[in-house]
Amino acid sequence: MDRIDLFRIFARVVECSSFTRAGDTLGLPRSSVSAAVQELENRVGARLLHRTTRKVAPTQDGAAFYERCVRLIDDVAETESLFRRTEAQLSGVLRVDVPGRIGRLILAPALPDFLERFPQINIDLGVTDRAVNLIEGSIDCVLRVGPLIDSGLIARPIGELALINVASTAYLERNGIPEKPADLSRHYVVNYASPSSGRLEDWEWVENGALRSRPMQGRVSVNGAEAYIACCLAGLGLIHIPAYDVQHHLDAGELVEVMPDYRAAPMPMTLLYPHRQHLSRRLQVFADWLEALLKRKLLS
Repeated sequence: MDRIDLFRIFARVVECSSFTRAGDTLGLPRSSVSAAVQELENRVGARLLHRTTRKVAPTQDGAAFYERCVRLIDDVAETESLFRRTEAQLSGVLRVDVPGRIGRLILAPALPDFLERFPQINIDLGVTDRAVNLIEGSIDCVLRVGPLIDSGLIARPIGELALINVASTAYLERNGIPEKPADLSRHYVVNYASPSSGRLEDWEWVENGALRSRPMQGRVSVNGAEAYIACCLAGLGLIHIPAYDVQHHLDAGELVEVMPDYRAAPMPMTLLYPHRQHLSRRLQVFADWLEALLKRKLLS
């Protein structure tokens, strides 16, 4: 087997902590992956992995060797594209994951522009509000909105996404219009449960530069943005939401912004990459294009 192929297989085993999962992402049987790592260990004359029935982890030598492998793999990829005359000749598949509403409302309508600029790059687009494993899923980058859990990934901050408070006109006709946080005791919210933890968030707002919160009564809980907006439209309570998500409902008069001086803190938007010394050029150009799109559509 070619030496660089051995490096790629070894690196993927380290990233997946499993021969089987590494094989799945590479399209190889587990036996081939195991044999490749064994061949590599014989070549370098060192044990690179600790193997147990539950998990595979790099030895001290293996960890150092992994860092060098990653740099070499990326250098080879860059070298192979060294003599391409224009960026339009960049090629390959990019696997991207974004939140559902951003994917549907922002990214998908704009993709023809990117694909026209780079006709040899194809996009494998995943849309989910749940956390995904970039390594096991062979995902090149993921866009996340909200605070990040330390994941060891490379984070590229995009900006902060402002939130507004909205309710349906029918709800406000029944319950009145809240003008300040003290009015919230007479109102309901649509509770949003974190897709990852299931935790219900308190109602939050910024007042005099300080973040404040309070529990609210709510008769329905959801764990997805589509249901969150649908329940608000049905008159079930107030919600926090990025303005782009409901702009056409605001324009149509179906939803109304309330308490504009007491909005929740904006949410950070971040593009995450797997831990790599270098990024492929096709990923760099896509990330630059996506950042410009998001700033133009969501942050302007």
